[in-house]
Amino acid sequence: MVSTRGKLVVGNWKMNGSRAANSVLLDALKASAPYPASVAVCVPAPFLRDVAASLQGSHIAWGAQDCSSHASGAFTGEVSAAMLAEFGCRYVIVGHSERRAMHGESDRLVAEKAARALASALTPIVCVGETLAEREAGQTEAVVSRQLGAAIELLGDAVAQIVLAYEPVWAIGTGKTASPAEAEAVHAALRAQLTAASAAAVDVSILYGGSVKADNAASLFGQADIDGGLVGGAALNAEQFAAICKAAA
Repeated sequence: MVSTRGKLVVGNWKMNGSRAANSVLLDALKASAPYPASVAVCVPAPFLRDVAASLQGSHIAWGAQDCSSHASGAFTGEVSAAMLAEFGCRYVIVGHSERRAMHGESDRLVAEKAARALASALTPIVCVGETLAEREAGQTEAVVSRQLGAAIELLGDAVAQIVLAYEPVWAIGTGKTASPAEAEAVHAALRAQLTAASAAAVDVSILYGGSVKADNAASLFGQADIDGGLVGGAALNAEQFAAICKAAA
């Protein structure tokens, strides 16, 4: 099967922003369009209404940074995938390394969140990645394979509907970045695992996340199995983020 996947760049604002700052940022991003890639921003839940209003009719999609593994119920503080869908979200990040580390999210829970997102017609951006200790121990492929394997086991052929993001934990917010060749090797392994699970998964976009900046984006995005980026800090700077998006050309 021949892949038809294109480039995708997603900004993860994390727990940053204000209504005033967000308006300035989004206006600048819209003014820098068009982009040679699909572009999205994943924002804190309180800002979804404003962001949806600002981006409606533009070529920039929006999404959330997490969702519950439950449909509804007595889960104080949780946000369901169905609620996110009401705000026009296209994407939701699940299993970000910060959620795994700080909130103890297991591979199975991340897979359940991905399933819940798909059930609400959202595209889950499923994050996988190894710590520095795991990398130095030569466990990178084993770790990311285990993390992706949990999603494949639960989702079955529906895994072809996700976006996958490889984010080496040691490179997130540290200024360190996997070399293009290092990142490509992991992406290639992940793609092989995906396509072995489902022939339709040849179209799954695999993003790289980990200190992506304007000056390294083109070399990363030029790799055969790197389909774009999940961008953290640089996504808060309109000039930097626009340059990264344009590097996808």
